[in-house]
Amino acid sequence: MLLYVTVGTNDLERAGRFYDAVLPLIGYRRQKQADGEIGYAADGDVRCRFWVVEPFNRKPATFGNGATVAFDAPSRAAVDAFHAAAIANGGTDEGAPGIRPFHPHFYAAFVRDLDGNKLSAVCERPE
Repeated sequence: MLLYVTVGTNDLERAGRFYDAVLPLIGYRRQKQADGEIGYAADGDVRCRFWVVEPFNRKPATFGNGATVAFDAPSRAAVDAFHAAAIANGGTDEGAPGIRPFHPHFYAAFVRDLDGNKLSAVCERPE
């Protein structure tokens, strides 16, 4: 099990606005903020599992080619809302909500945040 995941940003305030608008739709909320970082946790979790950070080495943040952060979404409607909010808040579409070929109930949407980090919301429950 993963302890946490970080994505880099070149503008923490702007990234915070993006994630504050998008993540609550799938059950994650800002829980902590300190110099250079914002932490998000799922409802009911006592630990931030997703962090948006300014790189420690002070070099520009870049996205990982082939890297995707996938969030567990509570419903297909939440996946749809996540995708719509990401696009409305400046993100870019990387795959509209829909069933993927991984298994019959793998319903996902893919977006890129304002720094180019690839994100996905996934519901694996039938609806």
